Amino acid sequence: MIKFRTMRDVIGPDGQPLSDAERLTPLGRFLRSTSLDELPGLWNVFKGDMSLVGPRPLLMEYLPRYSAEQARRHNMRPGITGWAQVNGRNAISWDEKFQLDVWYVDNHTLLLDLKILFLTVLKVVKRDGISAEGSATAEKFEGSQHVISQKVANS
Repeated sequence: MIKFRTMRDVIGPDGQPLSDAERLTPLGRFLRSTSLDELPGLWNVFKGDMSLVGPRPLLMEYLPRYSAEQARRHNMRPGITGWAQVNGRNAISWDEKFQLDVWYVDNHTLLLDLKILFLTVLKVVKRDGISAEGSATAEKFEGSQHVISQKVANS
C-alpha cells in the first residue's frame, strides 16, 4: 500500500515507539487533517489492490487479534474509504468500526458505495472524526474484550 510518510520512526529509551503525537510531523499533521495522505492510495486502486470503497486496511499485527466475526471484513477488497469512516472514522471504538465494516460486507451495493463516496467528501471538508479523543490518530487495536477473555480461557 502506498502512503505518504506522516510519522517519524522514533523510539524511546525502552525501545518502544513513541506515541503517535510525538512521532507525527507538522506536515504529517496537515496531510492527515486534510485527508491528503490518502491520495497515494489511488495508485493502489488503479492497480486493483484496493477499491475506492471497502473496509479500511489495518496493520498486519492486528490479524491475530480479530474475532471470527471481525475477520469477515476481509471477505472483500479493502478501500480508501468505507462505511466505518463515514460513521465516525477514528472517533468511534474499534468494536463499532468492526461492526460497521462487517455490516458493509453483508450489505454493499453500488448505491451504498455512491452514498459513502458522497459522505466521505463531506467528512473531509468538515475534517470530522480525524482522530480519537485524546489521541493524535487512533488508539492501537489490542483486541476486543470478549476475544481477549476467550483466548485467556483457552490458554
